[in-house]
Amino acid sequence: MRSPVDYRRIAHAMAAGPAAAGELYEAAALALTEIAAGRRTLRAVRHPLGFLCLPVEREADRGVCVHVFDDDARRAAPALTTSPVHAHSWDLASCVLYGEVGNVRALVREDAHDPTHRLYEVHSTAPAAVGAPAWNDTPAVDEIRPTTRLVRCTSDPQETSTAGEVYRLAAGQFHATVVPDGTRAATLLLGRTRPGGADLTVGPVHGTTHRVVRQTCDAATTARTARTVLRRIHGHHGG
Repeated sequence: MRSPVDYRRIAHAMAAGPAAAGELYEAAALALTEIAAGRRTLRAVRHPLGFLCLPVEREADRGVCVHVFDDDARRAAPALTTSPVHAHSWDLASCVLYGEVGNVRALVREDAHDPTHRLYEVHSTAPAAVGAPAWNDTPAVDEIRPTTRLVRCTSDPQETSTAGEVYRLAAGQFHATVVPDGTRAATLLLGRTRPGGADLTVGPVHGTTHRVVRQTCDAATTARTARTVLRRIHGHHGG
């Protein structure tokens, strides 16, 4: 079954700025309504960075998903084995549906003499790219491999986006997403993979290759999550 979400329409609305926020809420609500009603077979996935991912649409190098941040998602997430600082192999544009989402951009530079971290490549089972790691009940596996690149990592001040705002991160931009404990947020995310890129994360200097399993939720949990996000969207935007 095809998704009601159209990648090109969402990309155009995100480029249009706050005036097109209503169109993005509508696109998210349409997809969430289908998920809540069980008319789509996708499953939510628990991400190690502490959110639930609803992989709404995936087509070649492009993807659309909804990310849900709350205390339940954080508690049930797989253990984070590196650090929150990471860089995608895909360009990201994300509209905050409700709540607030912070991003801390990081400066990562080579430093073999006095490193604070090592870079790791994250190799995920398909289709983990663009935030959509599972379309069925098979869990996605991230193999996290240390590279030879020793680095020093420093951070810029946090940038916070609120409901209706769109933030963008280019492929290769290191950052950490911040949603404080006790708060709720959700985003409609659009991604497009850049050829030749790699998903990277910053981790301990002496770490080793290891695997992290992204847990796939069952149909009932997926539908319940979609209903919760819909209710919060409607509550925030007055129906």
